Amino acid sequence: MNLNDLNIKQARAKLDSGDISSRELTEACLTQIKKLDSEINACLLVDEAGALAAADQADAKIKAVDYKERQKNGEYSSLLGIPYLCKDNIMTKGLKTTAASKILEDYVAPYDATIIKKLKEAGAVLLGKTNLDEFAHGASTENSAYGPTHNPYDLSRVPGGSSGGSAAAVASNMCIFAIGSDTGGSIRQPASFCGIVGLKPSYGRVSRFGLLSMTSSTDVIGVLAKTVYDTAIVMEIIAGLDTLDVTTLPKEVDDYEEKIFERVDLKGISVGLPVEYFLEGLDPAVTARIKEVAAKLKNAGAELKKVSLPYTKYGIPVYYIITPSEISSNLARFDGIGWGLSQDHVKDLQEFYKTNRGQGFGPEVKRRLMLGTYALSAGYYDAYYKKAQAVRTLIVKDFIEVFKEVDILLTPTTPHPAFKIGKQVNNPLSMYLEDVFVTGASLAGLPAMSVPAGLVTIEEKNLPIGAQLIAPQLEESLLLQVAKFLE
Repeated sequence: MNLNDLNIKQARAKLDSGDISSRELTEACLTQIKKLDSEINACLLVDEAGALAAADQADAKIKAVDYKERQKNGEYSSLLGIPYLCKDNIMTKGLKTTAASKILEDYVAPYDATIIKKLKEAGAVLLGKTNLDEFAHGASTENSAYGPTHNPYDLSRVPGGSSGGSAAAVASNMCIFAIGSDTGGSIRQPASFCGIVGLKPSYGRVSRFGLLSMTSSTDVIGVLAKTVYDTAIVMEIIAGLDTLDVTTLPKEVDDYEEKIFERVDLKGISVGLPVEYFLEGLDPAVTARIKEVAAKLKNAGAELKKVSLPYTKYGIPVYYIITPSEISSNLARFDGIGWGLSQDHVKDLQEFYKTNRGQGFGPEVKRRLMLGTYALSAGYYDAYYKKAQAVRTLIVKDFIEVFKEVDILLTPTTPHPAFKIGKQVNNPLSMYLEDVFVTGASLAGLPAMSVPAGLVTIEEKNLPIGAQLIAPQLEESLLLQVAKFLE
C-alpha cells in the first residue's frame, strides 16, 4: 500500500508509532497529484512548499511530546500531520481563492476561513485547492472556468458537483481527506458518484465564515473522506460556535470520534424509507443496492418502516427559486471594483459592470443570476420567492413529523451512477433534476451523508453509487453511528 492510500485512522497510527513522517505522507500525496491530476483535473492550486513546511512543523510536534502524554494533556489532535485538500470557494490566506471563476482568477485571500484556522491549529497539512462548478453552481464540475474534473472510476464521466474536485481527489488518493461545501447536495452527490463518504452537517453546525456565499440560507461546509470514522474525526475539529458567523448554533459539539463507537448494534433504532424517494424512473440497479443497504441495517438490529414526505415533489422547484434569488444577491459584490476582474477601458459605469461581469461570469452563473433577479423583482417577489419560502416551511414540517415516527431516514443519494461528461451540459433542467434526492435535507437544514452502497455496471464499467442517511437537526452523532454499520 502506498502511503497516500491510507485513511486518517491508519495514517495516525503510523505517524504516532514513528513508522512514517508527515513529510513522507505529504510527499506521497503530492506525488499522486503530479501523477494523476493532468487527467483528472481535481486541483486548481497545489501549494507544495507550504504543505511541506506544514508537514515539517507537524513532525516536530509529534517528536516533541510523547503521544500518550500529549493525549492526556489535551494537546493531541487526530489530524496532526494529515494532508488534505480544500474546495476553492473557501478562503485560504495567501493563496488564490477563485471559486473556479474567471472573475476571481487572480484573487488572493487576505484571511483564513474559520474552518481553515481550526484545521491549521489541529496541525492538518493543506495541500492546495480543488476544482468545482463556478461559484458552486452545478452538479457535475463541468461549469468550472478551468475545465471539468473527471471521475477516477471512468475519466469519460463526471465526478458530480459542485464539490467534484474534492470528491475525485479523495477517491484517487491525492489526499487523505478533503473539505467541500453543500448547498443542495454538492458534497453528497459527488461522494456518491466517486464511491466515498460525504457529510453535510446541520445548518449552523459548522462556521461559514470565509466561504464565498452561494445560497446563504442553505450553504454548509462539510467533509469528504474515505471512511465514516475519518468523517467523525474531521467533524469534531471543524464543528462549533463561531462569533464571526451568527448562524452557527450554540449547542456543544459532541465527541464524534468517541460517540461513533457507542452502539454495538442498531437495536431500538427505526429507519424510515420515504416512498417518494423510490418512485418509477429510479435506476433499478440503484434500487437494488439501497435494498441491500436496508437489509444490512436490519441485520444490525434496526427496524425498517415505510414513511411519507409528501412535499418532497416540491423540493426541486422550491430550491431553484430560492437558490438563484440568493445567488443574485450574494454575487452582486463581484463587480470589478472591490473584487476580481476589472476592465479599465470603458466609457461609463454601466459598461464597466457589463464588461466585467459579462467576461468574468460563465454561462451557468449568468443563468442563475438572471433567474434570481427576475424572481426578486417588483411584481414577482410575492409570486415566486415568497411563495417558495412558504412551501419550504411545509417541507421542513414534513421532516419534523416524520422524525416523530422514525429516528433516521434512508434514501438513494442519486437516481443513477455518474453520467458522461457533456451529456447534460446543454440541458439545464435535466442537470437541476440531479439534485432530486438531496435538496430536501438542505432546505430543512438537516444533517445528511452519503455512504458507498456498492457498484453498478454500465457499459462494462463498474461505477459507484451512494446511500443517503438523513437525521434530525444536530444529530450528527446518530448519523455517524448508523453509517458505521454500513462499512
